[in-house]
Amino acid sequence: MATSRRSERHMGLYGATALGVDAIVGGGILALAGVAFATAGPGAIAAFALNGVIAAITVASFARLARRFPESGGIYTYAKRVLSIQVAFMVGWVVWFASIVAGVLYALGFAAFTLEGILRLLPSAAESYAFLADGRGNVVLALGAIGFYTWMLSARTSGGGNAATIGKVIVFVVLIAGAIWAWLTDGAGEAAQRFSPFAPAGMLGILQAMGYTFIALQGFDLIAAVGGEVKDPRRTLPRAMYLSLGIALVVYIPLLIAITVVGATDAGIGSMAADNPEGLVAEAAENFMGIAGYWLVICAGLLSMLSALHANLFGASRVAFSMARDRTLPRQIGRLRAVSGTPIIAIAATGAMMTLIAIAVGNVAASGAAASLIFLLSFAMVHCIVILARRREGELRTAILPLVGALLCLGLAIFQAVAVPEAGRVAALWLGVGIVLYLMALAPGARLADASAEALDPDLAKTRGRSPLVLVPVANPASAASMTDVAATVCTPNVGQVLLLSVMRHQQLADPATISDAKEILDESVQRGRDRSLHPETLFTVAKDVWGEIARVANEHRCETVMIGLPRITKEGIATRLKGLISDVGADIVIVRAPPRWSIQDARSVLVALRGQRIHSRLRARLLASLSRGSPPELAFIHALPNNPDADTIRRLKRTLTRIATDEASGPHSVRIDPVSDPIEHIAQRAEASDLLVMGMESRRRDEPSIGPFALEVVRRTTVPLILLGCRSHSTSFNPRGIVRAVSSIQKPSRVAK
Repeated sequence: MATSRRSERHMGLYGATALGVDAIVGGGILALAGVAFATAGPGAIAAFALNGVIAAITVASFARLARRFPESGGIYTYAKRVLSIQVAFMVGWVVWFASIVAGVLYALGFAAFTLEGILRLLPSAAESYAFLADGRGNVVLALGAIGFYTWMLSARTSGGGNAATIGKVIVFVVLIAGAIWAWLTDGAGEAAQRFSPFAPAGMLGILQAMGYTFIALQGFDLIAAVGGEVKDPRRTLPRAMYLSLGIALVVYIPLLIAITVVGATDAGIGSMAADNPEGLVAEAAENFMGIAGYWLVICAGLLSMLSALHANLFGASRVAFSMARDRTLPRQIGRLRAVSGTPIIAIAATGAMMTLIAIAVGNVAASGAAASLIFLLSFAMVHCIVILARRREGELRTAILPLVGALLCLGLAIFQAVAVPEAGRVAALWLGVGIVLYLMALAPGARLADASAEALDPDLAKTRGRSPLVLVPVANPASAASMTDVAATVCTPNVGQVLLLSVMRHQQLADPATISDAKEILDESVQRGRDRSLHPETLFTVAKDVWGEIARVANEHRCETVMIGLPRITKEGIATRLKGLISDVGADIVIVRAPPRWSIQDARSVLVALRGQRIHSRLRARLLASLSRGSPPELAFIHALPNNPDADTIRRLKRTLTRIATDEASGPHSVRIDPVSDPIEHIAQRAEASDLLVMGMESRRRDEPSIGPFALEVVRRTTVPLILLGCRSHSTSFNPRGIVRAVSSIQKPSRVAK
């Protein structure tokens, strides 16, 4: 999808770092420090420090992937590049939701700090306006903040959160300086007592605090999510992520120590946090800085919550935008606003989801627990993606750091799901909704967009560890070179392989001339492949049954596609044998009629005959995208409709076919519905005016293509170059087993000797 120039790379190191600091610094610690201290006592400091170690390991994995794939979308983009579109959808769905829940957390935190300040200034307001104290006020204020930032981001390319970022960092520095001064002047001798007992609930309490508060260090991932808008991304993205996390830790650890040492009452920080978890930091600041410290925290809280809400809304909308471009969310979400170049529908959809969840949850602690769990799962995925990417790039050494990171994230996520069952239920419910949505609505378009993307971008297949093999049985000297030319187009450049197969019967071995002819055919085919920068492999076999041998080779070498020549299909018995071959192989079938010395690159006008079904859409999308790698041809989709249909039928069919053509075509195209008395003759006439005719085979069963009478008759009446497509076992619906296969290392097809 073309993007507006306003949405292109415009963020430098400062802007990218500020986005991360927006999301990390302040919001999480102010909203959740009280929860952590109530759970683990002074051990909350260790919980934040350990979370910092996990986050630093995770940043290392993000940095590696950001250098390799400097695009918008973050974790979703990495999953799409290394795994499959099904897995990428689930990852993107989780990451989108994680940022949404994080945004809800900060919107509710903003509301809590606002009400804290109102009730401090006007204590009688709680009596006059009951909703301020019973939770409804939190939701109302949170919805107002979400609505404001949704509107602001819809009107501008990025939010104006940098002033708030600088302001809140200054406030935190002042708070830490005030705590140091108070400690030096009044409480230096009592510091050790404040840490006793350090972990009243033991290690389990620290682990639970880690689970509650991991979200406080989330935000560096949002820098990766907007990678497509960052200048010099391979250098800037890693530096911005490390800087934002480093700034957060430099602020967090001293502040937590200050709260524990000079901010706690004689009852201890744990008891103080249990009484007022959401207002703990403000209360502690008041204890060592007076009323000025209290209002400094309230101001810092308001700035932090709003800037973190802005950053998560901004990053989440970019994830949704990237998913929509790949059709893993509805394509409308990928629309850009003409004036500002912003993904306005993605922003609105993200804001709407935040609004619904804020109304449903309305609780800061529950939002924090759910967001932490979901981010831990998504970060574990990042580490796994790094491990797979290293293997795909030929690095055989064990990736120790990503492995450790994955185990830490996954282990803490499992502990969090057990310790806080509500968080596990929220995550499970969202995943269930995503699977149903994908099954019911998104799978066809997503798989077609993915097939086109892989054909247009060969690096996509490489990073996924795929090496698709195209089998081309060659026997006819007149069409062998043209067949190889078509195979070179269908095959993924620099990744896929073409295997030229010559099968001889036993009795032909006694004829030297036949052997010589076979060798010449293979030599000419290999030369045509080299002309197209392809280096095909050759295989010479001997068998009694040629058709059976083709099926055996295709299945043994796990070929993705079998390409067969068409010239004698109308002869008696050939069609029957070909149908048998189609039934025997577990690969896509491409049947080609390629005239001598014809090159598929010469096909400037392509007629695509549709029957109103998606059976062969994935294979057709891959072929049409392959044709568009160079100079895109003119694509004309046509459906010949018999029996004089009424206008409503034509309109409904036109809408259906337009959606199919839009999904399959990589560039400009036209769609026609022609009511005619003889559809076969009409298609034949239109085909003769084109350079290439593309048709799908008929299907006896969902998984088994077959050359039916319609296709055979079109073949008989035409002489134009023709490609018949039979898509097998890779329907455009959702395949749950594909997720399991995609997360494992994909085996490459067997190599054969030349």
